[in-house]
Amino acid sequence: MKIARIRFLASLIFSACAVAAHAQDSCPNDGTVRFGVEPYESVGRLLPVYTDLANLIGKKVGCKVELYVATSYNAEIEAMRNNKLEFAQFGPLGYVLAHQVAHADAVAGFSGEDGKPANYYASVVTWPGSGIKTLADVKGRSFAYSDPASTSGHLFPSYGLRKGGIDPDHGVKAIYAGSHTASFEALRNHKVEAGELNSEEIASAQLHNEYDPTAYVTLWKSGPIPQDPFAVRGDLPADFKTRLAHVLQTLDFHELPEADQKFLAANEGKALRTVPQNDHAYDQIRDLVSTLHIDLSKL
Repeated sequence: MKIARIRFLASLIFSACAVAAHAQDSCPNDGTVRFGVEPYESVGRLLPVYTDLANLIGKKVGCKVELYVATSYNAEIEAMRNNKLEFAQFGPLGYVLAHQVAHADAVAGFSGEDGKPANYYASVVTWPGSGIKTLADVKGRSFAYSDPASTSGHLFPSYGLRKGGIDPDHGVKAIYAGSHTASFEALRNHKVEAGELNSEEIASAQLHNEYDPTAYVTLWKSGPIPQDPFAVRGDLPADFKTRLAHVLQTLDFHELPEADQKFLAANEGKALRTVPQNDHAYDQIRDLVSTLHIDLSKL
């Protein structure tokens, strides 16, 4: 009986070791998977939330996940290009470059309340009585952008103007209001004849009972602009890439601490879930980059 028991215990130990060895073998980079995040918030705020998120992903994928908060989006792209990251969350413009130079493949995104990938839109608007009837009429008029570095407050309105045959830099009397809210106020108070207005600012103004849809005329509207994707490195082992993609596509942030949920709800969407996303969702941004002759590597 004692010999049988010893053999049984030995078999259990062997099985446990085999499972552990298999788990390590099924995770690249000697069992540690590295997760990159762009510093869209202060590191002090990002670190506790994304540390918890990294641990949640690690638990689900069966590998240790090590968090890397980049100093810039270029640093994050370089880390993936040099095989120092297995997956990362990029901004939309950053992702387009990462796909181009670092073999990043978008697999997941934050969910909207409709269960589809969350997005927003940019637009060019005027107000009744401005004398502007079409996008072409904006040429030579005063125009409010939000900030030179803003995707929806500068790049997309510029893209819309360029598509309409207007030089976005010299074809309008441009002012930079400093924020989406300031741009909206300039339009609302008729300080400018036209300007940018994005869907998130509209939603915010509606919450404060400050948005009357009859007070604005939309001259141009972008297609849906996807939010930041989760992307995996394209040269990962196929089985692991599939497993990691599935985990990233089915995250439920309600499993995180309440403080983390509040942070993510404020920054990434109230649904607090992820859904599948794909590379083609970013084709509009590629067209923007081409149309405006943007050198992404210099942003």
